[in-house]
Amino acid sequence: MIEFIFLNQNFPFTVALTIMLFIALLEGVSTCLGAGVSHFIDSVIPDIDVDADIDIDVDADVDIDADIDADGPDLFHSGVLTRTLGWLRIGKVPFLIILIIFLTSFGLTGLFIQSILLNALGFMLPGLIASVITLIVVLPVVRFLTGIIARIIPKDETSAVSEKSFIGRVAVITLGKAVQGNPAQAKLKDEFGTTHYFMVEPDLPDTEFNQGESILIVKQTRSGFKAIRNSNPVLMGND
Repeated sequence: MIEFIFLNQNFPFTVALTIMLFIALLEGVSTCLGAGVSHFIDSVIPDIDVDADIDIDVDADVDIDADIDADGPDLFHSGVLTRTLGWLRIGKVPFLIILIIFLTSFGLTGLFIQSILLNALGFMLPGLIASVITLIVVLPVVRFLTGIIARIIPKDETSAVSEKSFIGRVAVITLGKAVQGNPAQAKLKDEFGTTHYFMVEPDLPDTEFNQGESILIVKQTRSGFKAIRNSNPVLMGND
């Protein structure tokens, strides 16, 4: 078994499991010392507070409406990286947990696939090819597991407030750069001080939103929301 794990064809999966064990060990030691690695990672993620608990009078020629349809990210209608991060619930589940789930799933699934091939067909795939196949298999598994964790761990996000109520509120871009057809992750706080994360793109063409930029939500779409740039400092909210 040990010889099988350290075969060259299994190198990517062995490395993934080794990194996972190292991270888990480091987290355990640092937690005993009073500062976990996950806390440090979360602390360096931008966290700009936006309080949208005010009345907004939008007199521009922008239609503020809601076009509600499906309720999930669409990987094929936006930039792959930004959309995938949102799809894997980055921001809803601590990043370190997602990383450990991914590394564990990738390593074990890869070894399982190679073992099946070796025992059934007498050969193993090259490491690179096996890694691509394993990645395709593992990503939906990671999303499923993070979905379970998102429901059971304490978190800021909640679905108690209707997403339709986000329209007319101020949000902040937290991950990626948003252009039409390429959403980025944004967040806002509702009237109860609860943080919500979602995908957003500009409502107007030739507009882009960068990380940390304040925006005004104007429309809900099938895969997220559309927004305009918030140029009114009065709508920045209170700290």
